[in-house]
Amino acid sequence: MAGSRSQVNKAHKSRFASKASRHVHRTSGSDKNRIAKPDHRNSVKGGRAARVQRSKMARDQKRAALLKERRAQGGSLSSPRVIVLFGLSSCVNLNLFSRDFLHLLSGGEADGTSNTVALPGCKLRATVYTAPYGDLLSCMELCKVADLVAFVVSSNSFIDGCEAGNPIDPFGTQCLSVFRAIGLPSTAVFIQDLPNDVKRKQDLKKTIISCLASELPEECKFYPADTKEELHKFMWLFKEQHLSAPHWRSQRSYLMSQQVVLEPDDSNPGQCTLLMSGYVQAHSLSVNQLVHVSGAGDFQLSKIDILKDPFPTNGKKDHNAMDSDDKIGLQAIHTLLPDPLSHEPLLVENAPDPLAGEQTWPTEAEIAEADANSNRHKLKKKKLPRGTSDYQAAWIVDDTDDEVSDDADDGDGMVLDEQQKDHTVLEGSDYSDVDEGSHDMVEETEIGEEMDDDEKLTKEQIEAEIKKIKDANAEDEEFPDEVDTPLDVPAKKRFAKYRGLKSFRTSSWDPKESLPPEYARIFAFDNFTRTQKHVLAKLKDEGNINEYASVGSFVRLHIKNVPVDVASKACVQSQKLPVVAYSLLQHESKMSVLHFSIRKHDSYEQPIKSKDTLIFHVGFRKFLARPVFSSDNINCDKHKMERFLHEGRFSIASVYAPICYPPLPLIVMRCAHGEAPTVVATGSLKSVDPDRIVLKKIILTGYPQRVSKLKAIVRFMFHNPEDVRWFKPVDVWTKLGRRGRIKEPVGTHGATKCVFNGVIQQHDTVCMSLYKRAYPKWPERLYAV
Repeated sequence: MAGSRSQVNKAHKSRFASKASRHVHRTSGSDKNRIAKPDHRNSVKGGRAARVQRSKMARDQKRAALLKERRAQGGSLSSPRVIVLFGLSSCVNLNLFSRDFLHLLSGGEADGTSNTVALPGCKLRATVYTAPYGDLLSCMELCKVADLVAFVVSSNSFIDGCEAGNPIDPFGTQCLSVFRAIGLPSTAVFIQDLPNDVKRKQDLKKTIISCLASELPEECKFYPADTKEELHKFMWLFKEQHLSAPHWRSQRSYLMSQQVVLEPDDSNPGQCTLLMSGYVQAHSLSVNQLVHVSGAGDFQLSKIDILKDPFPTNGKKDHNAMDSDDKIGLQAIHTLLPDPLSHEPLLVENAPDPLAGEQTWPTEAEIAEADANSNRHKLKKKKLPRGTSDYQAAWIVDDTDDEVSDDADDGDGMVLDEQQKDHTVLEGSDYSDVDEGSHDMVEETEIGEEMDDDEKLTKEQIEAEIKKIKDANAEDEEFPDEVDTPLDVPAKKRFAKYRGLKSFRTSSWDPKESLPPEYARIFAFDNFTRTQKHVLAKLKDEGNINEYASVGSFVRLHIKNVPVDVASKACVQSQKLPVVAYSLLQHESKMSVLHFSIRKHDSYEQPIKSKDTLIFHVGFRKFLARPVFSSDNINCDKHKMERFLHEGRFSIASVYAPICYPPLPLIVMRCAHGEAPTVVATGSLKSVDPDRIVLKKIILTGYPQRVSKLKAIVRFMFHNPEDVRWFKPVDVWTKLGRRGRIKEPVGTHGATKCVFNGVIQQHDTVCMSLYKRAYPKWPERLYAV
């Protein structure tokens, strides 16, 4: 009566094994002794005590480092903490709030002439700056040097914004995204205009915190800022707060100018000495190092004057010193002079030798190598018709030799002259000149004419040019790399710089072949990682007091050989915002090829074309560059060039720029037609490598005219038989997955007979891939004037 729903019990599982199974797994006594685990109790005796001791030592080291940092922050040699006030909307009155804030910090002793104050009753100094609303560049520069970014928000404007669905105005949103890309330091939020009612005040504060929590870091604190008592509470919390800074900023020292003075140089009328006074921040500053003045360039130091501190924490401020008429009459306690043997040279470009590639009489080694090559070619077997004599074989040219000679004529040879600079093998590469192809000459001419006539274009012409670029961007997304063979120019001349590859991933490409003349002006590392490690290790060696200015000391930098116009603009800028001077690490003034991982910004909708002039903000630097975009292939040493920077994915931007050491943030901006700079992309520095191969790919397409199983007559790929014979060694492929080769030309109009590895369809498209190496463009000027 058992059906499909009858009860089925589990099979019985015994707890004991049978004699047969026990016999299978039986082990003899000798094997037991052999496989038994050894007794490690004697060998690891005291292991737990050693682990406890190591943990105690690690805790003691962390405690000592933290105590040292706190003592330095509260000591007389601590640098002032930089507080930047930033309004999230235009409704916030930052000028009034900044004045009240400084007055409160100084205990009512602020004179309005300086942004730096010593807090009474606290062994602490602070420098307060107000970020100008609407000036994105100034806000970025202040964020780079800020120890604390204090966002100020008004509850009235915040409520209005919440009702409109946008609590922060567009400029505040843009600045927040840029600050996050640069690397936010410690942050705080000041809330103004809160109501007097306690319940309503708490509810509104909770609403503000919930709306802003997603835009700010988790450790960000919110403080009411309507009364003096609330600001006093913030001050005492700020004194004990441990401030964090971006990692890239802690690797080098910098100085924010309190005074900037121009000192003429009688020996050189076009240049002068720039005097900058301020506190040394983050790291000790060496007089032998180069310095980078923000927006001006790299320069050498003639000397450093260590001055009397105008804002001591344990005494009264010397008003006579800071309020002197000449602004440079501060009392110098000590002067640091550079060592001629250790002074870092200001070397930007390599000086190539024009005779380095000159042909000389061959040496004995070269003659021996030529004989060996000739003997090897003689031993190579040739495919000869049956019955051919040795005399006839000498007149038959091998096909492989023709292909090698044709390929060798594709580009001129390059001669590399590498000069080793130090044990880190920083090489200056010197190359002979290279003739560019007709396509490159046309491209450079178009770019030059576009740069010259940019200001003469009317509004209609500018709109037409933008529409043309947009159409090209859309076409590149739909039909990437496809080009048409010209009718008036032979294909072997038009695409003379291109070559075919059997496999993009495995085929070899010499990185030193056919390099442009700009490569003679740059430097290359033999091992970039080792060099960076060696340079950063030098930062810990600060034992010579006659070379370094310690952190927190008030100094005056004598920056020599500064152009007069650049120094004049720096003096004018210092009246509104501080001029920042950063110390450069070894080799950071030299030009090389830098590669950045970059992504298009969400707020920018216009297309970004490769080799366009853009403004790169890399860490503390700002320079002009004309990058070439490429894909990032992990399992391949070759990378495909991208004509446009597409949305939603990361690309690699390669530029000629001064050497920098990662990690460094990147902000890319564009200044179009006299408008304010706009953020177009963000990213970070990836590597410094001139040998990174970026290949520009083009696809020549043709269409089957007559098909017979594996064979097809393809037309419209070429327009004359000579081009077919020229590109015969290059393989072809179809969009439906077939691969083949060119067999022979057909007729006089460029039709091609092709053979494939499978049956070809009539509606298929025959393609040929060609490649050439692409390089970024050298900028007309490095720094924007």
